[in-house]
Amino acid sequence: MICLIPAGGGTPFFFTPLPEQVEVKYGAKYQTFDTISRGTVKVPRGTDVTEVSWSGEFFGFPRRNETIVNRMFWTLPAAARSIIEEYVDNETVLTLIITDIWLNIDVTISSFHTTGYGAFGNLKYDISFAQKKPLEIYTTDELNTDSYVKKTNPRTDLAAASTGSGQSYTVSSGDSLWKIAQKQYGDGSKWKKIYDANKDAIEAAAKKHGKKSSDSGKWIYPGASLIIP
Repeated sequence: MICLIPAGGGTPFFFTPLPEQVEVKYGAKYQTFDTISRGTVKVPRGTDVTEVSWSGEFFGFPRRNETIVNRMFWTLPAAARSIIEEYVDNETVLTLIITDIWLNIDVTISSFHTTGYGAFGNLKYDISFAQKKPLEIYTTDELNTDSYVKKTNPRTDLAAASTGSGQSYTVSSGDSLWKIAQKQYGDGSKWKKIYDANKDAIEAAAKKHGKKSSDSGKWIYPGASLIIP
């Protein structure tokens, strides 16, 4: 069973049929500090934001009785898409429960794409989530960084080789600006740098797909070519 429950209560949304596979990503998280005496230092701060993603289908009315569909949770594809898009637009915090892998975490939807196919309203979709964690701000005294920080010298040659001014990137299904920044810079928080360099193209693509705007880069589409500054 896979379901989403809006924070604070609300009607659960169930995914049926279930996807063939679910991808869950974990990673080590570091906080970076620029200091006068030590240069740039990185301090370990637990695990990075968990990412969960999968691809699946919503079956139209004629396919609702297939054996892989749980009739109790079946929803018209158009209605399912509307519900999930509302979660995205409202940045709703959701509890994601996946019973087969014992996953139960609070998330927000980072990307959602659908493609219609067939003659009965079927939809294929790609969806990804980012774990929602409370923002905690610490002073250097609370972090006690003096006891274990290590001075590092920035390698500008490596940075230039890895990113490259003007390099292009083709958006893939399930991508978000955060994910692209993580791939290109090793730091997802630099997503706005990519957005600012491609703002006109991103906004034009969003309007082409029926959106009023890209919501500051939230809506990007597979096949789009972005400049990585």
